[in-house]
Amino acid sequence: MTEPLDEFEFFFEKPWSDGLPVVTPTEERIGRMLAGTRRGPGEPIGLIPPAMGECTVRDAAVHAVMAGCKPGYLPVVLAGLEAILAEEFALNGIQATMHSCAPLLIVNGPYGKEIGLHGGSGCFGPCFRANATIGRALRLILLNLGAGIPGVVSMTTFSQPSRFTYCIRENEEESPWEPLSASRGLRPGQDAVTVVACENPKLVFDDTSREPEGILAAVADAMAHLGGMNALRKTDMVVAVSPEHGRIFQRAGWSREDVRGWLCRNAGRTLGQLKRGGGWHADRISALPMKVDLADAAFFVPTMKDPGDLVILVAGGVPGPISAVMHGWNGASRPVTRAYQT
Repeated sequence: MTEPLDEFEFFFEKPWSDGLPVVTPTEERIGRMLAGTRRGPGEPIGLIPPAMGECTVRDAAVHAVMAGCKPGYLPVVLAGLEAILAEEFALNGIQATMHSCAPLLIVNGPYGKEIGLHGGSGCFGPCFRANATIGRALRLILLNLGAGIPGVVSMTTFSQPSRFTYCIRENEEESPWEPLSASRGLRPGQDAVTVVACENPKLVFDDTSREPEGILAAVADAMAHLGGMNALRKTDMVVAVSPEHGRIFQRAGWSREDVRGWLCRNAGRTLGQLKRGGGWHADRISALPMKVDLADAAFFVPTMKDPGDLVILVAGGVPGPISAVMHGWNGASRPVTRAYQT
């Protein structure tokens, strides 16, 4: 007697899964998902590198179903997808790199809050459906339409947990500053996404400092480790400030730009320290947008070669005297911020 088909095992046996069960994308479910957007199902979104599989709104909806999204999440999936397909984001390289970077999707604006995207306590972890499934939908598209499969196209040495999903909302409600998207040129209150290619969060715990400099000294140290891509390259970095640390900055009258300026001045290594690291190469130093005295071991090389490469947001919850540092990739990718319509 033939055993009945197990739909979950069926998908596990196909190269269409991220290793977790997927929701079967029936026509009925796809139809419900498409009701979450006013865009036509045949509208092209773009070609997903490096396999260059075509992705339409319907294709994105299929993967959103598989990932477990609600229909209301689809506009954010589409916005995130369009952002990572921007030429300056260099998705082709991210898909194939030996590195472990993943597209971090940061959402601003009222719509993200309306659909339940989380930016407070535990925002990088489990238990928040919108965060988990929106990020997962993007990853499934990168796997299935872009062939970003380990050992096939992706040469990532270790990968990282955020390659399952990497999506949060900025904690605008507990931030002392304007939204991240507004700091990047958009209007406050506008629905927007920002994508950055970066590593997993590295936590910086400080429950003692009561002044900005104390907190930021530890953040700067985490930014400047010798094994990070930022040590010898001009590339991005993300710093997520917790609300508790943010309040200390606020009481001291420090703006986001004050924090950025302090970190850009103080995060770094001397040339002598960099020469001891495994990534040292004089050609990389020579390619930097600054003059470095290669004969001076005490010469200070900042981690952030351009202040504009440092993305600072507020995330996480209270209590929590913890901030987080996310190192960037190799400089080929640039962060992208886009407004979107629901």
